[in-house]
Amino acid sequence: MPKERFETDERLREAGFDAARPAAEAIARLRELRATRRVEDGAIARALGNIATVEAAALLEEMERGASGAARREIRRALFKLRQRGIARATAAVASGRTVVIAETGLSGLLSPPDAVGARIVWLVKTGTGVRRLWGVVSDSAGLVAATLENLSRKEYREQRRQLEERAGAVLAEVEWRLADFILCEAWRATPAEGRGKVGDFLTLRTELIEEPPAATFTHPLYAEFADALDQEVSAELLQEPEIGAFKLPEAAVHPYAEEIASLRQSVIVLNRLQQEERIRGVIERALEHLLVGANAERLRRRLEDTGYYFARTGRRSEAARAAAAAAALRDGRDLKRSGFFEAFMRAQLGAVLAEETAKERDEPRLIMTPAEMMRARQQAQARMGRNPR
Repeated sequence: MPKERFETDERLREAGFDAARPAAEAIARLRELRATRRVEDGAIARALGNIATVEAAALLEEMERGASGAARREIRRALFKLRQRGIARATAAVASGRTVVIAETGLSGLLSPPDAVGARIVWLVKTGTGVRRLWGVVSDSAGLVAATLENLSRKEYREQRRQLEERAGAVLAEVEWRLADFILCEAWRATPAEGRGKVGDFLTLRTELIEEPPAATFTHPLYAEFADALDQEVSAELLQEPEIGAFKLPEAAVHPYAEEIASLRQSVIVLNRLQQEERIRGVIERALEHLLVGANAERLRRRLEDTGYYFARTGRRSEAARAAAAAAALRDGRDLKRSGFFEAFMRAQLGAVLAEETAKERDEPRLIMTPAEMMRARQQAQARMGRNPR
């Protein structure tokens, strides 16, 4: 083996790849390393060429569509090596979600993480002699915000992806094309009528790439990939991930519960800290029961599913497993009051509303005082009179 190849493959081992692991785990690790750009594609291709499975062939085919130069030659050598071992080109996506591309269609998908307001970039890409890309921007609150269809050369496609990732400070994760398609179609269905005119005829643009009608339902591949983790207890640590912690429930729905907590803290009735915390916990439990249902629960579940899948594709598998378990709790209708994650989630939602209200009170003149404030003001006035008798 040439020295440069040996050094590259040594970096592959240093990055945590173990060829002795089961095939599915080895392929998942190679996909993660490719997503994070820690190892050259040529080294990944050589490793895949030693894994005699259809899944390995599918990942090589995915890599081949965007490759050029030495990397493309290594990918083709690996595919030839697999064919010699009886592994034909892949013809279908693997149910676990580890295989991203359905080779016969030439389709693939890419997904960005959500930003602070819940907006994401979704690419649906079809590769042939060139690249056709359906670029969409989706929002938790506004549905499909923008959609354009473009024809690009492979070089233009790679450069635009590089520039976008550089500006965003995050990679676009390669995902199963059916997931990217479902996210775009789901956002289109959620777009208010007054907003659809700004997007254009998305469904017509979509037919340029996909002939079949949009799917009404979709089984998220995250659940199959992390099936062993779905019953685990989810800690509040998951909220430390910005993509999860930034999620917000509608303020109007949260506000009554936040006000109730504020009134408990300002109550003229003397409560010790234990009594106060018990009553606050009761408010949180009612908020979980009444707010995390219907559309709110579905929005949060979808955030957890898609973000968990993004975590998995970019090497953050422990975070992905936690997100999968939290999403499964919502999907299965479990008792969220027993979950440390959901309790912390609701505390954060209530705390954000309370903090905003405090900021408003600080900036605006108060015309109405609460009973507790009136009592404190009277006591302070009496104390001043006592210190300064006439």
